[in-house]
Amino acid sequence: MTSDGTHAESYERGIEMRKTVLGAAHVEKSLANVSDFSRPIQELVTEYCWGEVWTRPGLDRRTRSLLNLGMLTALNRSHELAVHVRGALTNGCSVEEIQEALLQTAIYVGVPAALESFRVAEKVIAEHAKAAGAAQPAEASDAAR
Repeated sequence: MTSDGTHAESYERGIEMRKTVLGAAHVEKSLANVSDFSRPIQELVTEYCWGEVWTRPGLDRRTRSLLNLGMLTALNRSHELAVHVRGALTNGCSVEEIQEALLQTAIYVGVPAALESFRVAEKVIAEHAKAAGAAQPAEASDAAR
């Protein structure tokens, strides 16, 4: 927590940022499904990750999103990657920027991890385009399947 606020204020900033990036419906669904066991980790993530780090002025949301895509690819965390591909689109990242970020990961964290990330990202981008009424992204190459 920063010295200029309380835990409650950090948590509220976190809820606001989390809803801005991931969508209110996603956040509300996530929080509605929290058990007594998982509540502490959800509160920690909301307060510190979203309320303290994502709200810092040093990087814009687009940059933070692209960094997350690389890190989640490196960690092979497909579920969280899908969540953050949606967030990257919300934060104004283009499909091409997402593609380039994932290509970069192939070189630095490995082709198998990048292939999985391309599969996840392509599915999310197609769902996003369909929901927005836009044209579907171009067919993926056989190498990315």
